[in-house]
Amino acid sequence: MSGLIDTVAWVRAEGGRILCARPRGKDVFYVPGGKREGAESDLETLVREIKEELTVLLDPKTVAHVGTYEAGGPGLPAGVVVRMACYTAEYQGELRPSSEIEEVAWFSCADRDRVPPVDQLLFDTLKSRGELA
Repeated sequence: MSGLIDTVAWVRAEGGRILCARPRGKDVFYVPGGKREGAESDLETLVREIKEELTVLLDPKTVAHVGTYEAGGPGLPAGVVVRMACYTAEYQGELRPSSEIEEVAWFSCADRDRVPPVDQLLFDTLKSRGELA
């Protein structure tokens, strides 16, 4: 089987660490975001997913593309690749996990092995830019 899992992610890096979230019932952390629904744009998906997961409202005028990454990974069928389009954005509100998120954490490069392969590619980019400790 081959296929593409098309996702978008919000990159929030502060003080050399990146915000990650662990969904309820999972033991892996992810950069917050998720899959597009129907004909949603990246921006629409990003705003909806972050509101659903972290209860904050992203400011669409501040959204900037960081990079798009693709990788397979454990738990995925052979030939299936996750594509993750990553964006930074300012937000309004208080960052807190919604009912679908068990835990949030701020990760440095030392935590790289706690996220999926596609997220690790983003970690590498941020480290090379000096944004991740």
